[in-house]
Amino acid sequence: MKIKLALGLTLSLACISAAESPSNYRSFGGQSVEDDPVLLSVYSRAVDTCAWEAQTPPRGTPRTDSLHYNAALRACLYRQGFLDRGIHAYPATQIFDHFLDR
Repeated sequence: MKIKLALGLTLSLACISAAESPSNYRSFGGQSVEDDPVLLSVYSRAVDTCAWEAQTPPRGTPRTDSLHYNAALRACLYRQGFLDRGIHAYPATQIFDHFLDR
């Protein structure tokens, strides 16, 4: 059971894509971050704030290349009003596309 839990946790964290890419995010209104220059500047300020928060040990880790850092950064950006694109933001969905439809 512990092996299944560890494997599930590892796979879930491995499917996290790059957290800072503006093409992966939309605002709460559904508008893409890349389409509006004002929204892109607000997003850049939010990434600066959230990167600092994701590097502190209570929420994240100082290692910016780790998956824990990406998860903390995504959580902070969500609190700032930026949502990821859903299933299209994760690379593993291309592998398992329509897997559950069968």
